[in-house]
Amino acid sequence: MFDLTQNLIELILWVVFGVVKIWAFVDCVRRPTEAFPAVGRVSKVLWLLLTGVAMLTGFIPGLTLGIIGIAGVVVALVYLFDVRVKIAEIT
Repeated sequence: MFDLTQNLIELILWVVFGVVKIWAFVDCVRRPTEAFPAVGRVSKVLWLLLTGVAMLTGFIPGLTLGIIGIAGVVVALVYLFDVRVKIAEIT
């Protein structure tokens, strides 16, 4: 019973983390390049690299719930709740 519950929780976290990472990367691709320096953030290329690597960590088994996968979720959340919000205000 415990094993089934643990596997279900891991599956749910894998899906949620994956959706967050993909959402951050796709949103970053869609934003204009000029908007990133305009809000005082690093370049779009760096955010594409960070969110892209974060997204890729979700596709490699064993990394999703490890330290690298969690760091990827943090990067995606920073983009979504800080950078994306500020860019949305000016565009």
